[in-house]
Amino acid sequence: MIPYSRQSIDKKDIEAVVKVLRSDFVTQGPVVPEFERALAGFCGAKYAVATTSGTSALHLAYMAAGLGEGDEVITTPNTFVATANMLMVLRAKPVFCDIREDNFNIDEKKIEKFVTKKTKAIVPVHFAGHPCEMGTISKIARKRGLLVIEDACHALGAVYKKSKIGSCRYSDMAVFSFHPVKSITTGEGGVVLTNSKEHYDRLVHLRNHGVEKDDKGKNVMTVLGFNYRMTDIQAALGLSQLEKLGAFIKARNRVAEWYKEELKDAPVILPNYPKNDYSSWHIYVIRVRNPINRDELVFFMKKKGIGVNFHYPALYAHPYYRRNGYKNIHLDNEERYQDSCITLPCYPGLKKSEVKYITDTIKKYAEYV
Repeated sequence: MIPYSRQSIDKKDIEAVVKVLRSDFVTQGPVVPEFERALAGFCGAKYAVATTSGTSALHLAYMAAGLGEGDEVITTPNTFVATANMLMVLRAKPVFCDIREDNFNIDEKKIEKFVTKKTKAIVPVHFAGHPCEMGTISKIARKRGLLVIEDACHALGAVYKKSKIGSCRYSDMAVFSFHPVKSITTGEGGVVLTNSKEHYDRLVHLRNHGVEKDDKGKNVMTVLGFNYRMTDIQAALGLSQLEKLGAFIKARNRVAEWYKEELKDAPVILPNYPKNDYSSWHIYVIRVRNPINRDELVFFMKKKGIGVNFHYPALYAHPYYRRNGYKNIHLDNEERYQDSCITLPCYPGLKKSEVKYITDTIKKYAEYV
């Protein structure tokens, strides 16, 4: 089976982890701060706070932003559930804006109509690693006095108008994930980047149970926090992986070019993004055209040993959201997208011959429709 994605781990990664396992600190040691500095330096941000996952990073970012009950936050329905779930945990209200049809990101031209007196933030998601139109989103936020928190879990290594995603040039905070299928992996893990000392201090505080030292040097809990600390074991793997990030993203872009060439005449809609941006190609998503039946094509490909996937059903379409205030939400572009999208395999180790097999399988199916 060709998986839709997989991690790339080599001997140096293993050696980095073993070194920590043989050291005095497997957690709360010196490697996590080193990883944080390396991430901040790579992205061009002032501060980085490493966490246990992209989900916990989102939770901390939302808390550091002061989001809470009754606050409205505009985001995309085309994302993993964590983006909105962590808002729901805080009793804030996700407000879903429709997506663009070219790169499946939030449609920045439709955001402003959702702004109300209760709106506190915009959370754009760089879907599949394609940068959102952050200049426009930032202008809307400044005009309306809103925070911008980038869900960049797909987008480490991506570039928007010569600025690396994660620099926070157009946002207050940015969140990455280090799950095994992401640009780099720490097994599980995440990070929040920011240029705000105030947000940084609050993130660090919340990450460690809400505990800080008082004026007598005693550890005291001053706010309700969490244990969202990354281990030194994970950070060591992350540091080793970060050295290879450029090669990983280059390889993913090469895979995307192979797909573009092989599928240019197939009855599918290919993703597209501005040429002056650089995608990290976390996943490669196509949309099928009539008369192809998406679900039948997926079944056919899986029988041929190809691990296709779906990213994503509309967030508001999940049973939980339908039961909790989103029963009557329907967004035209998102509806068309979720009924026609297929995620094809995309990862640095994918071979050109495998891409050819995948695309030939799609074409073969199309011949019989």
